[in-house]
Amino acid sequence: MSDNPMADQVWRAMSSLVIDNRDSWKRAVVERSGLPFSRIRVLRRLARGPMTVKQVAAAATMDAPAATVAVNDLEERGLVVRTPQPTNRRCKMVSLTDAGRDMVATIDATDDPAPEVLSGLDGVELRKLQAILAKLSGV
Repeated sequence: MSDNPMADQVWRAMSSLVIDNRDSWKRAVVERSGLPFSRIRVLRRLARGPMTVKQVAAAATMDAPAATVAVNDLEERGLVVRTPQPTNRRCKMVSLTDAGRDMVATIDATDDPAPEVLSGLDGVELRKLQAILAKLSGV
């Protein structure tokens, strides 16, 4: 619990709304990409920029051995590449290849319609929610 129970309650409600309404999108993305969803999570994190495997693990909320397996698989598929870090040659950076960027574009292009409960809000409510989410995202 945080020091703000109301924020905790709102967070749980938002999380529940998203989690409960993402299954069809996840299935569609897995079908279109041919990748397990854990690999999709890694690709989407790497779309932000190169990372070490340790950073990939943290960003994709997986342990380091699972991240290594995921990166190895994505590398074998030609979607990522490891390169030496300029300041520490022993450390490898993982980044998307052109094929990896194409795969992320395919993932991002997969239809993800709003759930009915969100579509039921009127324009004023949606604009307010959009403004709040932009503020939270720093946009």
